[in-house]
Amino acid sequence: MTKHAQSMLLGMALAALVLPATAQTSSTTSTPDNPPPTVNQRKENQQDRIANGVQSGELTAGETHNLETKEADVNHEERDMRKLDNGHLTAADRATLNQQQNKLSNQIYNDKHNAAVQNTNPKSEVGKRAENQQDRIAQGIRSGQLTAGETAHLEGNEARINHEVHNDRAANGGHLTAGEKAQVNRQQNRQSGRIYRDKHNGRKQ
Repeated sequence: MTKHAQSMLLGMALAALVLPATAQTSSTTSTPDNPPPTVNQRKENQQDRIANGVQSGELTAGETHNLETKEADVNHEERDMRKLDNGHLTAADRATLNQQQNKLSNQIYNDKHNAAVQNTNPKSEVGKRAENQQDRIAQGIRSGQLTAGETAHLEGNEARINHEVHNDRAANGGHLTAGEKAQVNRQQNRQSGRIYRDKHNGRKQ
């Protein structure tokens, strides 16, 4: 390979590295024509990212429970701030919420890119029901029918069921007994009812 060809390849490689970083910087830089996202816009974006992670299996029920608990805490703090200022947020309030949302955004990214995943193609009946519940929760997050607090509660239940199934399988050579399947089915029935009620109670994110 000639020196000229080597130089061209090196230049192309450097461009491939620089362009994504440039695009990312430009998309997050605020200008008069491109103002920074509002608190509500950022909340909506975080919820969409969580919903996508639940749907894709990149977020486990336990991770989603943790993320949505923090999201609910931020929402609660925002409501308290608005109560103190006649429904408005001060510049200091916005800065505080923005810092919290930055931390949550990083945690969403880290949780979606770690080794922990939720099985999105289960073979067992129990696994398929769990996947169906996760799909319903993801749809509720995306549509706003489920608040962060409701999602945190639902995913906490889901994580407990998953943990119980895992322990039962570990104790029985990877299988569930008929009694264990019946127990899990009852728990999933209750969870299904909770999902329906939370999605239809009139509360919105």
